[in-house]
Formats: sequence, C-alpha cells, structure tokens
Amino acid sequence: MKKTSIYENGLIWFGAAVSIAEILTGTYYAPMGFKEGFLAIIVGHTIGFALLYFAGLIGAKSKRTAMETTKLTFGSKGGIIFAILNFLQLVGWTAIMIYDASLSSSEIFSFGHTFWAILTGGLIIVWILIGISDLGKVNTVSMALLFVLTLILSRYIFKMDLLSISTSKEAMSFGGAVELAVAMPLSWLPLISDYTSNAQEGKKSTFISALIYSVISIWMYTIGMGGALITGEYSLAAIFGITKLGPLAVLIIILSTVTTTFLDAYSAGVSFKSIKLNADEKKVGIMVTIIAIIAAIIFPMDDITDFLYFIGSVFAPMISIQIADYFILKNEGYTGDYNILNTTSWILGFVIYRIILNREFAVGPTFLVIIITMIITVILNKVIGKK
Repeated sequence: MKKTSIYENGLIWFGAAVSIAEILTGTYYAPMGFKEGFLAIIVGHTIGFALLYFAGLIGAKSKRTAMETTKLTFGSKGGIIFAILNFLQLVGWTAIMIYDASLSSSEIFSFGHTFWAILTGGLIIVWILIGISDLGKVNTVSMALLFVLTLILSRYIFKMDLLSISTSKEAMSFGGAVELAVAMPLSWLPLISDYTSNAQEGKKSTFISALIYSVISIWMYTIGMGGALITGEYSLAAIFGITKLGPLAVLIIILSTVTTTFLDAYSAGVSFKSIKLNADEKKVGIMVTIIAIIAAIIFPMDDITDFLYFIGSVFAPMISIQIADYFILKNEGYTGDYNILNTTSWILGFVIYRIILNREFAVGPTFLVIIITMIITVILNKVIGKK
C-alpha cells in the first residue's frame, strides 16, 4: 500500500472532524451559555487530543493498525475482543451518521428520508472504492469546498453576540459537558493507527492528525452550540436555516457525512481483518455501509449520548493500558493468547467508569479513569508480573 504524506493525513482528519455529529453534539452545550460551554469543550478536547496523539503514536512506531496494536498489549486473542467491540461501534457510527444526514436533508427539503439515506450511503461506498491511499485529489477538492461552506455558516453564527444569549433549558453539569467533549475523540482512538501506521513520517503525521482533528472538532462543537443559542432549537435544519443556504446546506451535510463516515466504514473492514485474517477490508466496509443504510432507514437515532458514554467506558481504559504498557512499562509486545493482567486492568477500568459516570467531577470521569487504570496496570505488571 502506498504511504500517506503528512498533508494527506491532515486532510483525512480534517474531514473526520467536519461532521454533523460534532455539530449536533455541540447543541447540547447551549443551555450552559457560551462562556461555560466553550470552556468545557476546550478542556474536553485537550484531554482528547493527548489520548488521540498517544494512540496514533503507538501505531506509527509499531507500524501496526489500530486493532493490531491492541494485540501487543492484550495478547493475540485478547486483542480480538477489542476488534469486535470496535467493529460494532463503527457499524453504529456509520448508521448514526447516515441517519443524521438523511434526517437533516429531508427536513430541509421536506421529503425523502429514505432517498437521502441511500444517496449518502452510496457516496460513502464510492469513497471506500476509491481507497484511502488514492483519495488525495478527491479529498483536497472536498475539503476545500467544505472549508468554504463551513466558513459561511460560521460567519452567520459568530457575528451574533453569543455571550449575551441566555437560555432557560436545564444545563448539564460542567463535568458532564467535559466528558461529552472527550467522548468524540475517544470514538476515534481505535481508528487513528489505521492511518498513522501507513504514514511516511509517522510521528509528525500523528501530531498533525491529532491537532487538526482537535481544533476542527472544537470549531464544529462551537458552531453547534452557537447555532442552538441563536435559534433556540437543536436541529441541523434550524441551524443551517439561519444561513439561508438552502440546497447548499444539504451539500455541507452530505459531503461532511461522507468524508467522516467512510473512515468509520473503512476502519470497520480493517478491524474485521483482525478478527478474520483473510477478510477483504473494502468488501467488509461496503457491507457495513449497506447494513447502516438499512438501519438508518428503519431505526430512530436521535440521542447518541448513551452511545458516546459506552464508547468512553470501553476505550478510555483500553488506551490508558496501552499507553502504560508501551510508554511506561516499555513492553515490546505480549506473545501469548491473553494478557490476564492487562485484561484485568481493563475490566476494572470499565467498571470504575460506569460507577462514576453520573457523579460530578470537574474534568469528567474519563480523565480520572485513565489515571486510575494506568496506576492499576503499572502496579499489576510490576508486582504480580515480576513473580
């Protein structure tokens, strides 16, 4: 496979961040007011940036895909557990993104939820067929168009005095808001090494990928929050309606969905190869997209907060154990089927996350779970692992 450049990796993660899911998640912050909501978004994405960077760096250094790096820490069969969980979350994300795009497009045009779902999914399949290493020119054109259209949306939103707008809707806690900002970068953790492992300059590409994603994601969250503050509504149709872009709004919605979601579908194929070695990643990605189109047509997917928190409970302890194992303990890779000590650490981290999820912490549960899980991992490996 052809190696990807820093520029190509940057474009990939720009496209990942310009997402209607990010804008919609940003609307949840509106009841907090702009100042407090923006601060929570910044804090959450700072934590998310660090996690995304270290996750990608493991792949860049080891030259392994995301799910292959989990086998270094959890064993050849232990890593398959996370490949399965990652595959399922990617199927879920693909369906959610297609659902959001088709719902918003049908609200703007007042017809055709099924039509927009099929169109969006069909374009995702085209992106998959083109292939990750041959998307350079296509992505350059797509990103340029998205950048211009998003600037237009931003101009309408940020010309308003957002600081002075108040809301009567009950706001979530600051810790909960931070957690919701961390959750989106967390959902990309099991994917980033699929791309950094194939980069020409691994360390630089990882830093640029994590930085661009984080900055643009902050921008998307803020657009969603600002749009909800201005309109008093929480739908994309209402937010895009203030720009009077009409059909161009649908272009933003569909194109941003395609450039984000093809990464989910493609990486689902890559993850499936960790489960079944001779699987064709493109064919799996296409099948995932078809399943997601059907799910998006049949099932309502309006509130994804529980889905995001579940992702956090699975992948926050996972990456903290990988970071501790690779960078602190400096293990070169576990060669057995199951690493019982690290798997135990993950189970404890998962349980701790679920226990403290609804309790108030200024920085949210993810940060605490990461610190606690890393400490548990180091202790288990230093004390029990040396016996």
